[in-house]
Amino acid sequence: MADTEISRLKRAMAPYEKTDTRSSIRQILNTTVPLVLLWYAAYLSLAVSYLLTLLLAIVTAGFVIRLFILFHDCCHQSFFKSRLANDILGTITGILTLVPYQQWKRSHAIHHATSGNLDKRGTGDMWLLTVQEYADSPWWRRIAYRIYRNPVVMFGLGPIAVFLIEYRFNRKGAKRKERINTYVTNLSILALYAGLCWAVGWQSFLMIQGPIFMVSGLLGIWLFYVQHQFEDSYFENEEEWSYVQAAVEGSSYYKLPKVLQWITGNIGFHHVHHLSPKVPNYNLEKAHKETPPLQKATTITVATSLKSLRYRLWNDKSKTFVRFKEVKSLLGKPEAAKASIKEPMAGHRPNWQGE
Repeated sequence: MADTEISRLKRAMAPYEKTDTRSSIRQILNTTVPLVLLWYAAYLSLAVSYLLTLLLAIVTAGFVIRLFILFHDCCHQSFFKSRLANDILGTITGILTLVPYQQWKRSHAIHHATSGNLDKRGTGDMWLLTVQEYADSPWWRRIAYRIYRNPVVMFGLGPIAVFLIEYRFNRKGAKRKERINTYVTNLSILALYAGLCWAVGWQSFLMIQGPIFMVSGLLGIWLFYVQHQFEDSYFENEEEWSYVQAAVEGSSYYKLPKVLQWITGNIGFHHVHHLSPKVPNYNLEKAHKETPPLQKATTITVATSLKSLRYRLWNDKSKTFVRFKEVKSLLGKPEAAKASIKEPMAGHRPNWQGE
């Protein structure tokens, strides 16, 4: 893509980057109030039926996801005009979603700056190996990778590993502000959970918060996974990598039913978000609809997104995802394997110039 076209597409996002304080406050209210009321309703339902409690927990988990989107916007300084207001709300919502604000803000910024760049993987993204990297790995690394990419592990144990364990510790070399924020977040979570255990009893707390945590954690990891690992995704080495192409080709448009779109704070318009992280979540859909080139983004639905569960390795020759069982044929008979894999057709990549 020509530099002029890249600049034009970036400039087209400027009108949508404006923050509307009323919209932001409205979102805080229509997210936190239902969240608190649903949690309390789940507690009351324990005296009626635990099946009702589980149903309410699932709905509550949806509002935890929505709360995380507000946290996410704060990390990009797009929710409020004031940096301080973003930092305060980001820290509070981080406590409620178990994510340290400063730590995640830093790693997520790196994710945006390097998404789709094969030479800069490892921070703020999910573990992905190419076919050749997998073949060249020692046996123990292959086993670890297979375990990591197993859907049961990724979406079942993943929430526990990430939200309960990984986020409780500072990275090596973290700056003072980041370290203190993590400590404050951890102590606040401890105080909040201790208070709830005292108020409703630890058994009731676990019966309510346990399902909410697992469902919201699973859905959070799923959204992050599926919006970067889909059939026509984008991964290139540094010399061929483009920020704009990585944004609009390596991030999907996850077309969700309206209710789920609202619950997930429009994050399905992920290609718009990666192109311009300064666009607040309530402007993402508008930016998509009013910018024709963005409408050419790869669209996935709930049904088609399930295909991504089969994706294991990136084949940088055919620019496609492959399964583990295909590795032998790819490496053993390169020419035959090349012919057996669907090569990108001419014009396979969307034309972002709007032509």
